[in-house]
Amino acid sequence: MKFRLDRDVLADAVAWTARTLPNRPTVPVLAGLRIDASDSQVTFSSFDYEVSGRVSVDADIADGGTVLVSGRLLADIARSLPAKPVDLNADGAKVTITCGSARFTLQTLPVEEYPDLPSMPEASGTVDGAVLAEAVSQVAVAAGRDDMLPTLTGIRIEIEGETVTLGATDRYRLAVREFTWNPGRPDTSVVALVPARTLVDAAKTLAPAGEVTLALGTGSQDSLLGLAAGGRNTTSRLIDGEWVPNYRRLFPADTATVARVEISSLVESVKRVALVAERNTPVRLAFDDGQVVLEAGSGEDAQASEALPADVQGPAIATGFNPTYLLDGLQALGTQFVHLSFTDTPLKPVVIQGVPSLEADPDGGYRYLAMPIRLSG
Repeated sequence: MKFRLDRDVLADAVAWTARTLPNRPTVPVLAGLRIDASDSQVTFSSFDYEVSGRVSVDADIADGGTVLVSGRLLADIARSLPAKPVDLNADGAKVTITCGSARFTLQTLPVEEYPDLPSMPEASGTVDGAVLAEAVSQVAVAAGRDDMLPTLTGIRIEIEGETVTLGATDRYRLAVREFTWNPGRPDTSVVALVPARTLVDAAKTLAPAGEVTLALGTGSQDSLLGLAAGGRNTTSRLIDGEWVPNYRRLFPADTATVARVEISSLVESVKRVALVAERNTPVRLAFDDGQVVLEAGSGEDAQASEALPADVQGPAIATGFNPTYLLDGLQALGTQFVHLSFTDTPLKPVVIQGVPSLEADPDGGYRYLAMPIRLSG
């Protein structure tokens, strides 16, 4: 195998593919990055039995072929090469990389032992990459981190016609985001549970390509999600198991008090007040008479308080939140103001949404449900 391509093209393709390589591969060949050269394209591939990644780029190919080399080492080398054309030549058990006066020789891995990469499922539709990346990042903040509860570490994808609904929860908060897309068929109806970390990474890295193709396998490929854009594609196995049933019922039907606060001021205030909050103790928020008062700490311990302007409609209410969970929700909104909806009971879940102004109503596209913490006394 022998081909030439631009240094930046090589470095970008290898870096994107190598990002999915396992840190501790179960077998040595899974640390490898597969290179296939044929016709006028070179394809770089990685696979760990859970997630696969492929990038195809144009190249000047003298001889086609397939080799397997250490992915992370190749990524380090490609990133360090001078800004000149790169020649890659595979001969027997060695691969030689030449760029200007720089020259590297790598040992190959046994490509015949490398597993067959999964095929992309049939395309289900397309979505704007920026919209997908934003939506995924907004719900991912609520996904669980405990691998002992795998279903809670995923993002649930529900597709009904032109509407896509993403959801994630760790049992203490729930994030839901709806957006529209371009389905391949108007009657598309499917539900899938995708590992959150994988979906966040894929959506973020594919967003600059513009339109992203989303594919959910059918038949023999039921357990795969595929995303593709700009000559790149990735697949991920889905998570088996039941997610939160009837999660929409968790959002309260009635609202007694509504409060709107500038997000940047509230975020900074929560961060300051939370400095004195002991582990697993809440930051208290009391909404009443045009302001919200934030407090933390109690008794002989360190204490803090701060008041901010707030537009409060309805009876006064005081509640408490885990400061990290509250900040996650606020910082995911992406608007100037936060709209908080309370029931008449401070211990019932609070719906957090973003609004562009104090007069605006939330559009319902993104909702973050936070579970309050019982206040002492």
